[in-house]
Parts: sequence; C-alpha cells; structure tokens
Amino acid sequence: MPLLRFDLYEGRTDAELEALLDASHRAMVEAFKVPERDRYQIVNEHKPSRFVMQDTGLDIPRTEKFVMIQVTTRPRTVDEKKEFYRLTVEMLEKNCGIAPADVMINFVTCNDEDWSFGFGRPQFLTGEL
Repeated sequence: MPLLRFDLYEGRTDAELEALLDASHRAMVEAFKVPERDRYQIVNEHKPSRFVMQDTGLDIPRTEKFVMIQVTTRPRTVDEKKEFYRLTVEMLEKNCGIAPADVMINFVTCNDEDWSFGFGRPQFLTGEL
C-alpha cells in the first residue's frame, strides 16, 4: 500500500494533474505488483516562493514542471525501487511532458504495524490484507 505524495508548483490544470497521477500509479502498480485499486495519492501545490527544490550540486536543471514524489511504503527491494524510479520518469515524460530532470523521488519505509486503513485495525497484522 504505497502512499504517494506529490509536491509541485501550483498552476497545473486538472487534466495535467490527472495525467500525472495516472502515470505515477501505473509505474507503481508495475514496479511493486500491487492491485490496481491500491491507490493512495495526495497532491500539494506550492507558490514558487514556498517551494525550493535544487539539485544537491549535481547540476540538474529544474523547471516549473518539477515534481517531488514521496513514497511511503512497506519495505521494498532495491530492484523494485530502481524499477519504480525508471518507470516513473519514463511514464511522466511520455504522458505528461515532464523531463526526467524535473522528477525527484524519495522513499519513507514503514512496517506492517504502522498502517491502519480504517476501523482502528492494523489490517496487515490482523490478516485482512
């Protein structure tokens, strides 16, 4: 159950946001082999003065299309993460016109006891998931 959080500059249309979320979801489903309806996404839009994302000295060009994706998830293998990185930038470029240089991704890993999907129960621990 990855939770994807998107931070980006304000100004995209609803259609652009839908394309971005759909492309990212397809990458996640393919990389992590999760069910299609395992979809949890949050978009945060920021004014340029409140969103500073540079390149850590790597000389990576950033534009107004920049998107930061934070993935909160159960433990994933290194290969799964690499595949997610690759698929995400590939699909965002193809479907949204977002250059790979404008995509930054990081992972936050949680254990099974760190999730409750509702009813105050930890479904990974109760066997419901």
